[in-house]
Amino acid sequence: MKRISVLFVALTTIIPVFGQRDKAEFKSYKPGYYQNSILKDVRFVEKKLKKSESEKRMQMVQNTQEMPLKVSDYKKVWTNPVISQGNAGSCWAYSTISFLESEVYRIHKKKVKLSEVYTVYCEYIEKAKGFVQSRGESLFAQGSEGNAVTRDWKKYGTMPYSAYSGLLHGRKHHTHEKMYQEMLAYLRSVKERNAWNEKEVVSTIKEIMNYHIGEPPANFKVNGKTYTPKTYLLKYLKINPDNYLEILSYKQAPYWKQVEYKVPDNWWHSKNYYNIPLEDFMKVIKDAIKNGYSMSIGGDVSEVGFLKSTQAAVIPTFDIPWEYIDENARQFRFSNHTTTDDHGMHLVGYTEKDGKTWFLIKDSSSGSRNNDENAPEFGYYFFREDYVKLKMMGFTVHKDAVKDLLKKF
Repeated sequence: MKRISVLFVALTTIIPVFGQRDKAEFKSYKPGYYQNSILKDVRFVEKKLKKSESEKRMQMVQNTQEMPLKVSDYKKVWTNPVISQGNAGSCWAYSTISFLESEVYRIHKKKVKLSEVYTVYCEYIEKAKGFVQSRGESLFAQGSEGNAVTRDWKKYGTMPYSAYSGLLHGRKHHTHEKMYQEMLAYLRSVKERNAWNEKEVVSTIKEIMNYHIGEPPANFKVNGKTYTPKTYLLKYLKINPDNYLEILSYKQAPYWKQVEYKVPDNWWHSKNYYNIPLEDFMKVIKDAIKNGYSMSIGGDVSEVGFLKSTQAAVIPTFDIPWEYIDENARQFRFSNHTTTDDHGMHLVGYTEKDGKTWFLIKDSSSGSRNNDENAPEFGYYFFREDYVKLKMMGFTVHKDAVKDLLKKF
C-alpha cells in the first residue's frame, strides 16, 4: 500500500513535466561574430588591396572671376523656391510647371505651388494609351517634352502640390525607377500576349502608380472652396494652355514652318514646333526675359564647358570660337548626336557682362545642388549666351512674348 502511494506521488510529479510544450517565435536576425569580425576583416583587407582609379573627365578650366555666379547678379522674374525632382526622369514636368507657376504670378499675381507628379501621372496614362494604339511601337519612357504639360492640363487639369505630392512612406524625394520598370515589364507582356485592351491596360498602369506614388484626389479644397483638377485650372489659375507655344531652331526642317521635333521624348510626334532661324531664336529669348517673360528651355547639359562645380555653362574656344557658332555648327552637333535632348530647365533671369548676356537657370536636377543647401545659388545654373546658342534646342513661352515673330508664319 505504501509502495503504491509512493508510485502515485512520483507519477503525479512527472506528468506535468511531460505536459509542457515548447514555443517558438520570430525575431529579427542579428549579425554575429562571423559577420562582425571574420567577414568584416576579409572585406577590409580586400578593399585595401584592390587598386581603385578615380574616374577623370576632361573639363574646361573656367575663370570664375569673369563670371556672374551669384543669383543676386541677375534680374529675375518671380519663381517658387527650387524643388528637386529626386530620382525621377521628370525634368520636363518640373521645368515647365515651374514656368507656369511663374506665369500665374505674372498674369494674376497669385503665388501657387503646383503638383508636378500629378502631370507625370497623367502623362503615363497617355503613354500607355499610345502604346496600345500603336501596338507597342510608341516609346514608353520617363522623359517627355514641355508641351506635354499643357497637353495634359487641357485634358486632365492640374492641382496644388498640397493636394497631391506623390511622396509616400515618409519619402522626401521621388524615386520612380522601380515603378517605371514595373509598368514597362507589364506593357511588354501586353505586347507578347497581343492583349490590346486599352481600358484594362490603363487600369493596370494606374494600379501600379497608385501603389508607388498614391492615387490623385478627384477633388480638393483651396481657400475653403472645392475644386476638381479641371475647375482649378479654369476658375482658380485661369491659365489657358493654348496660349503657350514651342519655339525650335534646327536647320534640318524648314524655317518659318511648324514642324516635328524629332527626338525620342516627343513620343507622340507633335508637329506644333515653330521652327525659326538661330539669330531670331536668340533675339526672342533675350527680348522675352528682358520684358518679364520667363520660359521652359531644353537641350544638352553634358558639355566640357558645363561644370557642376561652378554651376556655369560656356562654350570653350577649343571646342568652337564664339564667332563661329551658327546654325551649321548647331545642326552638325544635333545630327551627330553630340547635342541631345538631355534636360529641361526654367530660364528665369538675365544679366550683362563684358558685352555678353548671361541667363539664370532654375533647375530641378541634382547637378545644380553641389553647393551649400542654404546658399541662394542652390538649384541654379548660369548659362552664357554662347552655350544657349549652340546647345539649347527649344523653349516653351507665352504667345504674347513672340507675337511679332508669329506674323511670319
